[in-house]
Amino acid sequence: MTLETALYLIPVTLGDTPVEQVLPAWNREVIKGIRHFIVENVRSARRFLKKTEPAIDIDALSFVELNQHTDPKDIAGYLLPLEKGEPMGVISEAGCPAVADPGADVVAIAQEKGLKVVPLVGPSSIIMSVMGSGFNGQSFAFNGYLPIEEGARTKRLQLLETRAWNESQTQLFIETPYRNMKLMEQLLRTLRPRTRLCVASDITCEDEKIVTRSVAEWQRRLKGMTDEERQKEIPRVPAIFLIYKG
Repeated sequence: MTLETALYLIPVTLGDTPVEQVLPAWNREVIKGIRHFIVENVRSARRFLKKTEPAIDIDALSFVELNQHTDPKDIAGYLLPLEKGEPMGVISEAGCPAVADPGADVVAIAQEKGLKVVPLVGPSSIIMSVMGSGFNGQSFAFNGYLPIEEGARTKRLQLLETRAWNESQTQLFIETPYRNMKLMEQLLRTLRPRTRLCVASDITCEDEKIVTRSVAEWQRRLKGMTDEERQKEIPRVPAIFLIYKG
């Protein structure tokens, strides 16, 4: 198959989910037609490609990394193969590239240069958490990581809660997995009892859990639990936190 010249945005499985469970067969065909990849991490990208297409010759492929350590001045040069007529792929560490991901920078340059960009179908924890929460899916905002300092984080949470109530807008944010419980505790201290809070963890994985309760219900649920029980309720795994008006 001759692949059309374009910048293909290739989603990656979330966790150890089987490829065939979350990615269409067309993605595999696209991967087989690409020799140049822009990736967030070379090691994880190579592992994903081998998992998706075991027969692929990894050593025949070229990789450049695009992450927080990349010099912005270097990014435009990453697209030289595409400008010469060769298809290229963008791969993040998990989920959809260019969504809460440094891949957005190279996509922006491709658009500026008038180069074709093709996003492929795949899992997005952000979209899937909205789907499973029961919250407003027509107006929502992903806010990334909240401030680390507790006072600043409290103010930010109060602002997001106000938006959720006044604008009927679902608010999403994340935390480093080992700090999930600390964030949960602050949410329960800060938010109104009627505000609804969804915790969506390990999406598409074997231990996936998407639970929506009011803040008051969460408080009653966690009260009196042992540390081990609380750890099972709010595990140290990738999670999306969502809030919406009650």
